[in-house]
Amino acid sequence: MIPDLTSRPTDSPWIEPSEYWPSLTAATEDRSAPVGVIGVDALAANAHDLLDRAGGMPIRVASKSVRVRGVLDAVLALPGFRGVMAYTLAEALWLSETGDDRYDDILIGYPTADRAAIARLAADERAASRITLMVDDVAQLLLIDAVAPPGARAEIRVAIELDASYRTPLLGHIGVRRSPLHEPDQVLALAAEILRRPGFRLVGIMAYEAQIAGVVNRGKPVIQAMQAGSVRELAERRGAAVAAVRQIADLEFVNGGGTGSIESTRADGSVTEVAAGSGLLGPHLFDGYTAFTPAPAAAFALDVVRRPTDDIATLLGGGWIASGPSAADRSPKPVWPEGLRTLPREGAGEVQTPLQGDAARRLRIGDRVWLRHTKAGEISEHLDAFALVRDGAVVGELPTYRGERRTWL
Repeated sequence: MIPDLTSRPTDSPWIEPSEYWPSLTAATEDRSAPVGVIGVDALAANAHDLLDRAGGMPIRVASKSVRVRGVLDAVLALPGFRGVMAYTLAEALWLSETGDDRYDDILIGYPTADRAAIARLAADERAASRITLMVDDVAQLLLIDAVAPPGARAEIRVAIELDASYRTPLLGHIGVRRSPLHEPDQVLALAAEILRRPGFRLVGIMAYEAQIAGVVNRGKPVIQAMQAGSVRELAERRGAAVAAVRQIADLEFVNGGGTGSIESTRADGSVTEVAAGSGLLGPHLFDGYTAFTPAPAAAFALDVVRRPTDDIATLLGGGWIASGPSAADRSPKPVWPEGLRTLPREGAGEVQTPLQGDAARRLRIGDRVWLRHTKAGEISEHLDAFALVRDGAVVGELPTYRGERRTWL
């Protein structure tokens, strides 16, 4: 079942935890843990909220933050969402091969060295017309040419990634280490090289501002000030890079942003589309942003299997640690019953997770505990499927990429 997200929900049942989480327990009581759930109304609310925040600018869906093809199908059916940002070429080929027109515009957000996938792309005119590779180095072009020489392959669509990190004499480098192309003249030089090389077509530019989109800022004035400065600096630098490249190439798109920076990204006149995905499922990382609060559309439940002490209840499993720097905020967050916390010396474990707190005293063997993952998409790597729940009942099920036997990274 592909959920219909057309209508914006009029109710927000997740606002009342004492009603929402027990209703999910009741709806899924016949399913063995771990149980993954997507609340259909919460997903719809998040999708419409993203559209509101984008203010009419097209949203390209970041598939790594979903990893459920049925959710991608449902979101791409909504006007305002257009195109996919995939995370590997093999994934992009798989989505393209569905033949669905919703997957006729797939941008890969990262460079690839998958020679077998490059060969498949180069041998398939249809796929090559639907998929755009990301580059930031001439060496990546050379690798493609070595796998599939120009003249004997389909034309390869490419986009250039501009490094969106924030650099100042006082703060140094702030952001993630992605593209080596930080300055407009570096982007222009690579664009000129692409245009000189047969078999390539330059169609876009991307710049992902991780220090704005991916850093929580609620109650953190220093972070907010850094982000405001980065927004101003990037708008000028990205604008200059885009203007320079447009002098020599007919760009189809300029992609920017992420769930956490939609407002500032769409205000940049050089950008033509924003990317977002995490805001659809609403992981607990986004509880710490000032501009928006997504509904907890995705969550998972584990069973209590032992009681080592009166104030500790131990779950089977739970060590679904999010990527990024190792810290407490990378761990799943127990949300129901309220008042549970992991033990400082154990945290969330591979096969068991002890939880402590007043609520733990009331838990019994076989009870369910609901948790939210730190980051969207990564939860799908632990589940074969999500149960779709609406109005307190399971209304369908959607397989994850893992459930479809697809593991890309």
